[in-house]
Amino acid sequence: MSIPALRLGAATLPNPVILAPMAGITDAPVRRMAVRHGAGLVISEMLASEALLEGNPEMLLRAEGEGVSFHAVQIAGNDPRLMGEAARVAQAAGAGLIDINMGCPAKRVTTGAAGAALLRDLPLARAIFEAVRGAVSVPVTVKTRLGWDDGSPTAVALARMAEACGLSMVTIHGRTRCQFYTGRADWTAIRAVKDAVSIPVIANGDVVHLSDGPAILAASGADGLMIGRGAQGRPWFPGRVAQTLAGQKVDEDPPIEIQRDILLELYEGWLSLYGTALGVRQARKHVGWALEAANAGQGPERAAFVARWRKALLVLDEPGRVKNGIMTAYDELMWRAAA
Repeated sequence: MSIPALRLGAATLPNPVILAPMAGITDAPVRRMAVRHGAGLVISEMLASEALLEGNPEMLLRAEGEGVSFHAVQIAGNDPRLMGEAARVAQAAGAGLIDINMGCPAKRVTTGAAGAALLRDLPLARAIFEAVRGAVSVPVTVKTRLGWDDGSPTAVALARMAEACGLSMVTIHGRTRCQFYTGRADWTAIRAVKDAVSIPVIANGDVVHLSDGPAILAASGADGLMIGRGAQGRPWFPGRVAQTLAGQKVDEDPPIEIQRDILLELYEGWLSLYGTALGVRQARKHVGWALEAANAGQGPERAAFVARWRKALLVLDEPGRVKNGIMTAYDELMWRAAA
């Protein structure tokens, strides 16, 4: 299938496959690696607008964009003035795109009337759109869901509002807030949003195999797609989906030895970004996901392999021992594949 180039303001993305902003996951090392392997756009972890304005160290780390040529930052909050100020700070720090979070289903976010809670307060959502759009000169986008629940499908209204306020793109996760991540994303429901606006619409939800890329675009009619959990432990995956959409024949994942080298490089990146003590802890979840990805399709032994190496590696505090363990684990997988 032929997918047109995606334009956001003055920028043209190399392809329409985007790595989703995921708190605690898509930090700077992961985003750099995803771009290297062909993702069309990567977006920072969600930044709480008020905390960013206060100079919170965690928010400043999340906003780190070094090594990414087109730096996009996602902000969250429910105060239009603070959201606008946070967007201005992010642009001044190098962001070339500001994404507004109106889709996070987490209770700690929605209880504060932010994230997906804004689907229940469209006048406040409009005020935030206007404040952020008026505060910066770079493109502004929004990521949201189909609605709060099945009885309130507000995505079309929100998308029309976003377009009227001058936003450049809207991303729709094909679930309601009340679904969280259960069931299957409804790709066909996104088509109503695409039909309602002229700005680009991005489809999101349950893209975990190469074949899901063409399928979600065909079902939704969207201009591009966003990959979240399908890229956990697999920063190469968005780029491979982009290659598939371009008609190239690629394997779902690279060879095991390449996966090993990617993980080891990422590990060094986490140590550098967070410092040794915090970096070792931050890396643990990624190591676990990478082991699961590397051992995909290995049959009934998969769970036992992952459990054994999780137990061995994720309790270690010394980086050298962790890296040696990673190499041994991947050696085991290569030996098994060659047997």
